[in-house]
Amino acid sequence: MAKFQVDILGCGSATPTVRHLPSCQVVDFRDRLLMVDCGEGAQLQFRRMKLKFSRLSHIFISHIHGDHFLGLPGLLSTLALHDTGGSITVHAFEQGIDILRRMMQVFCRETSFEIIYDVIEPARAVIIDDHALTVETFPLYHRVPAVGYIFREKPKQRHLRGDMVRFFDIPVAQLASIKDGADFVTPDGRVIDNARLTTDPEPAMSYAYCSDTAFDRRLVGDIEGVDTIYHESTYLDDNAHKAAPRGHSTARQAGIIAREAGANTLILGHYSQAYDDDSLFAAEAAQEFDGRIIAAREGMKIDLL
Repeated sequence: MAKFQVDILGCGSATPTVRHLPSCQVVDFRDRLLMVDCGEGAQLQFRRMKLKFSRLSHIFISHIHGDHFLGLPGLLSTLALHDTGGSITVHAFEQGIDILRRMMQVFCRETSFEIIYDVIEPARAVIIDDHALTVETFPLYHRVPAVGYIFREKPKQRHLRGDMVRFFDIPVAQLASIKDGADFVTPDGRVIDNARLTTDPEPAMSYAYCSDTAFDRRLVGDIEGVDTIYHESTYLDDNAHKAAPRGHSTARQAGIIAREAGANTLILGHYSQAYDDDSLFAAEAAQEFDGRIIAAREGMKIDLL
């Protein structure tokens, strides 16, 4: 199966602790590295997890709060020191891009790679659409404009049956179209149905990143049908009264969103510094969601199922 994996570099909230770093993840899609948020310490954790700078091609910023953004200037400066070639695209709100441009002018005027700035809006939009993957934005409900991201694998090709390919002596030039679903027409005009020639492909996977956001059922419509959801769970029930005013959610509320969106897996994170037992978040979410629940921690590499 082709790699589609989420690497957790940081899953704490605004105040770093000795247990957790600020928000940062890397989506490893077939060895293409796509970073989501970039809190302080991201580049050190990048190294600890033995990820390759040369494979980092996109950085997606959810909103312009320090715990999701302030690791970015240092990361880009380090990449410049390593003579990284090619280009890196930074997707962020206009305010964040303006700040980053000014910081790079001060600290890193010259880079060996091109920084492409893509201005996003707090709305639903497809911002990447290539042969194998799409990336979409959707609005979150925080104290400042914020977006989540959905990474969708495109449908995979069907698997050829070698015995049938040999039996019908199918030319190599037609194999690609058959993997895409085409029937085969023999030299004497017989149509051989694709279902006889192929087997079903592995299912295409999808992943939604939802941090930071207050509990809001409008999210369900935006992420419905996604296989794996990362949903912030800053608080437990004991501090639920703090969640909405601060634009955050509880673990129970994350479970509700995952259940109503029909997810298979829920990943929890963005933990408040007030807690020192991450298992409590999974236990609370499990009261609402009966799928696979993962309490994120730094260093995790999670395969999408």
